[in-house]
Amino acid sequence: MTYSEENYLKVIYHLSTTSGKGISTNAIANVMESKPSSVTDMVQKLADKELVNYKKYQGVELTDKGRFTALMIVRKHRLWEVFLVEKLNFSWDEVHDVAEQLEHIKSEKLTDKLDEFLDFPTEDPHGDPIPDRNGKIAKVDKKLLSEMVVGKKVICVGVKDSSPPFLQYLDKQQIALGSSIEIVSKEDFDMSLTLRLDERDVTVSNKIAANLFVKPV
Repeated sequence: MTYSEENYLKVIYHLSTTSGKGISTNAIANVMESKPSSVTDMVQKLADKELVNYKKYQGVELTDKGRFTALMIVRKHRLWEVFLVEKLNFSWDEVHDVAEQLEHIKSEKLTDKLDEFLDFPTEDPHGDPIPDRNGKIAKVDKKLLSEMVVGKKVICVGVKDSSPPFLQYLDKQQIALGSSIEIVSKEDFDMSLTLRLDERDVTVSNKIAANLFVKPV
């Protein structure tokens, strides 16, 4: 498989986790920043390799083979992110682009050795679950901070947006995975939240809260 084919498979997988069946070529094009016609050509190539099912106007679905292949790419990406943060002291906002390059390494032995070297981590630095070598991926019980009610105490377990600007904002506010958060108040006007973190109060916008995954204490 080419790097481009692998990237398309990964994008289709990520879209399928939130959109259900039948991913539109327009949705894929938006993520890939490509023309719909180019996406259609690539999807047809993936269909020829039995990695996706595609019918015009009905969208794209991963086959079992395609889903497993996508999960192995995701597995490598997230393991490399753990390695970069834990062993090379990268910050969590730096690792995504580097892992995008490393995820295309083909060696299964290297991936398994990396997993063992890292003591079989279950989550990447952003709180996303890491598929095992058989393609099994744990379902994490988490909700968005924006969905929580006033008075609720929660723990930060992940981010929906892993872009560097968002992660850097969280660093400035000293919000990280494992942070204990209490929702002090919510503004009716713009749904912004006042949070209590370690004896200090922080106000965040609804957009910020809608990109933070938490679970109740």
